[in-house]
Amino acid sequence: MNTKSEPTALGQKTAESEHEKGTTANGYAASLSSDNLSYGKEEIFTLESLDPALNAKMHLVNNAIDGIGWTGYHYKLFVLNGFGYAVDSLLLLLQSIIQGQVNLQFSPPFKAGLTMALYIGLLLGALFWGLTADVIGRKWAFNVSLLICSVFTIAAGAAPTYNSLALFIALSAFGGGGNLILDTTVFLEYLPSSKQWLLTLLACWWGIGQMVAGLIAWPFMSDYSCPAKGVCNESNNMGWRYLMYTCGALVFAMSIARVTVIRLKETPKYCLGQNEDDKVAETLQWMATKYNRPCTLTAAQLRACGQVQTATGAKGKLSVSEFTIHWKGLFLTRKLAISTCLIWFSWTLIGLAYPLYNVFLPTYLATRGAQTGDSSNYTTWRNYAIVNMCGVWGPVLAGFLCNLRLLGRRGTMVIGALITMVFFFAYTQVRTGAQNLGFNCAISFCLNIYYGTLYAYTPEVLPSAHRATGNGISVSFNRIMGIISAVVGVYANTATPVPIYICAA
Repeated sequence: MNTKSEPTALGQKTAESEHEKGTTANGYAASLSSDNLSYGKEEIFTLESLDPALNAKMHLVNNAIDGIGWTGYHYKLFVLNGFGYAVDSLLLLLQSIIQGQVNLQFSPPFKAGLTMALYIGLLLGALFWGLTADVIGRKWAFNVSLLICSVFTIAAGAAPTYNSLALFIALSAFGGGGNLILDTTVFLEYLPSSKQWLLTLLACWWGIGQMVAGLIAWPFMSDYSCPAKGVCNESNNMGWRYLMYTCGALVFAMSIARVTVIRLKETPKYCLGQNEDDKVAETLQWMATKYNRPCTLTAAQLRACGQVQTATGAKGKLSVSEFTIHWKGLFLTRKLAISTCLIWFSWTLIGLAYPLYNVFLPTYLATRGAQTGDSSNYTTWRNYAIVNMCGVWGPVLAGFLCNLRLLGRRGTMVIGALITMVFFFAYTQVRTGAQNLGFNCAISFCLNIYYGTLYAYTPEVLPSAHRATGNGISVSFNRIMGIISAVVGVYANTATPVPIYICAA
């Protein structure tokens, strides 16, 4: 299986191999090839002329990580970082699951208020965690984000009013808003190059989160929900509260596992950008010793490369210049600037299509079920669970496809997008219950092929010193479109094919 770095949309290597494995100031040979093709130094996002010390150090660190290889530490990271993916999708689906019953109970003036609250929280969380992860570090955000999610998810289950529920959902989303950013960043910065394809596979946890939400919702929402017509109050509408309590407790267990199963050390590549050479060598030597692997890297070798200049500001970690340098770091060269903008554009487009489909999926299933003769609560939530189980396997296939020489990540995303478009258009012609379920399963599977690959591709093509910032802004554009999707979903009428046509386009 070919597992090295992927060429970008412009034909360059990813930043993980370009920015970090390029030719260095001390004459280290940049002989590493891309995912599918080998390119010369002049065609890559090299920052050699801007910060030769950083290039030299990245080359040494990548060689050390490759020398250590895959270890038990990486297995733990795969699972514990996967929890963050699962929680992000879990939060998204929770509010979409409960929104209908909450609206029946509280009768809010704006029916998509919970969706708006969720995406505002996710937007602020993406910006906060993304920017601070490049400034303060990855470790503390990794340790506390899920705890914040769990506390406010449980609190949401006890919310006495619609406004308080929206607030708790927004606060929970703020805690989880950085999961997609931190999880890919932390995992990538410890990965040996031969296992980089696992970054795409990591997105299967997104599908697992959806599946868990669907399976837990099935009994609660089927048996403890008030009827669509008639009296709806707390006594006959406890299903959504039980769902929030259960999922909040599950997320709490995940947050405890993150700080007990693994004691995360700050990633070597973040420390490198901070000129903390001793910590870099100490972390890698610790890993090599623990798992009986070779590692000859020393702090003296790193210091001999010089001081990193382009990764930190001159006035302290919390200064404006510190945040500014991470923004400017995404546009240091023309090719890097174009690539960054294209990534943000991709996240913006999928940010409308994905939530417009998934957030309103229960409505689509129910309304199409009514048209095909079966709109019972049991059937709707059974189908919801099945559809989300199908989504788990999209990233698994994507992890295989992105390593095929003829496809790579770009080809995999193109295939995922085109097939999903076809199924979206086909879904507008649903006539039977089997078609309703089958097309939704196909859409869920294929959409996650694209999404899973984009998750992996984004951190790979961003410079490591500014990776969390660039990734955070990418996800922020996605969240902004999620807010817009709430408005589109309300005024385009999800009982009609219009939102589906928008997703397909």
